[in-house]
Amino acid sequence: MLARLEQDVRMLAATDARRASHTLLVLPKAASLAGAGRIPHADTLTAALKRRGKKIAELAKDPIAADLPHGGLAVWVMLDPARASFEQQTALRKALQLLLAEKPKTITVGVFGDAATRRRAAELAVYACWVNGIRLPVRKKKAEGAPLGTIRLRGHRAADGFAAGRAQAAGNVLCRELTVLPPNELTPKTYRERVKALAREHRWAREEYDLRRLRRMGAGAFVAVAQGSNEEDAAIVHLRYRHGKAKKTVALVGKGICFDTGGHNLKTARYMHGMHEDMNGSAVALGILLAATGTGLPVNLDCWLALAQNHLSPRAYKQNEVVTTLNGTTIEIVHTDAEGRMVLADTLALAARARPDLIIDFATLTGSMHVALGDRYSGIFATSEDLIRRALAAGADSGERVCVFPMDEDYDAALDSAIADVKQCTMEGEADHILAARFLKRFTADRPWIHMDLSASSCKGGLGAVASDVTGFGIGWGLSLLRALVSPPEG
Repeated sequence: MLARLEQDVRMLAATDARRASHTLLVLPKAASLAGAGRIPHADTLTAALKRRGKKIAELAKDPIAADLPHGGLAVWVMLDPARASFEQQTALRKALQLLLAEKPKTITVGVFGDAATRRRAAELAVYACWVNGIRLPVRKKKAEGAPLGTIRLRGHRAADGFAAGRAQAAGNVLCRELTVLPPNELTPKTYRERVKALAREHRWAREEYDLRRLRRMGAGAFVAVAQGSNEEDAAIVHLRYRHGKAKKTVALVGKGICFDTGGHNLKTARYMHGMHEDMNGSAVALGILLAATGTGLPVNLDCWLALAQNHLSPRAYKQNEVVTTLNGTTIEIVHTDAEGRMVLADTLALAARARPDLIIDFATLTGSMHVALGDRYSGIFATSEDLIRRALAAGADSGERVCVFPMDEDYDAALDSAIADVKQCTMEGEADHILAARFLKRFTADRPWIHMDLSASSCKGGLGAVASDVTGFGIGWGLSLLRALVSPPEG
């Protein structure tokens, strides 16, 4: 099974922090050291700032590390409430990386300032410790050291033990652990087994639509992709979370292509490398479900995971084929490497049948989104101005930044087919991220819908609070959106 967040959070007195081996000190915004209040090891910080020719305010962007007289290592960082959540998270991640490079068993965190500042600093720091203190799966002969075991906190006490942060961290870690697993370990079959165990543990209702069942139902788009694999292990997995006080039902849909060769339109080695991560969208949906369950979020969730592989074989689907989807739409196949929108088409159609209040899908879908945004934002499409506003607000709140793209109806002209209801994509590939969204919208039964193209699923050196290349982007955003959705309007 995957790792759990076992790091204990312990409160400690000021005198206990003096001789800690690894210390993170989170300062309030201040123009001078005197303005930051009484801080341990102030003399060492003053000397470190002087040696580097820096002012204390610069700690909001660039943390400083220094050895302490007793042999410990301390890192100072400043939390500026005027800066965006993403920037605050980035500063704390950089600070923690200086400590975690030594693979400590315990990190001592001190937070300072007024009560609100200490609470915010403690929440961010403890969360960053949780998501970065674990060890993602590796298969090296030599062990890389034990994960972080204890977080010792001074300056704030959380009555609930930071339950919301722990749940979000658990969802993020689950997403990242699944995403980095090699493709010989995470196949559709083994993925389904992992999901089955999670469903049993967290008491989610579970239903599987295997290939035999999907063929009978007429899910031709999903089957077209899955039939190229020797193993008949592909499936759409449906998980259900229900809350007694829920007034909204949200469907989470995730693309789960465990490896993508491109099919007959074979990828080159450069672009095939890393395609075991093409299941990241399903891991995001699953991570949100886990986190929402952990916090008891009062919303009903249906999680739909489209688990398959896109292989090259005599049975693999080909260009110019016409397939019929679950909702009766016929698709002309143009490019076999556009398999993500194929498996999502039937999965969205299934999710829409229950008429949820909102459908959100997550997918590492198009290279054109990467070209448009790089790997620091993810792109979104939404069916209303209200959903766009909510999506942007969730990005700002969570520190997982999103950019809205147009989805106007006249883009459909590029997908006109002479022999089917719609083309799967175009050969030219221009604005493919927009065309993919227009294509997917056909399968949502006109339900309120947000599509996230996960260009930020992996970012070299980490992103926001997360230090690993695989970021778990979408977990924090999804939780923020769901919390706003179920919260009563102010006033």
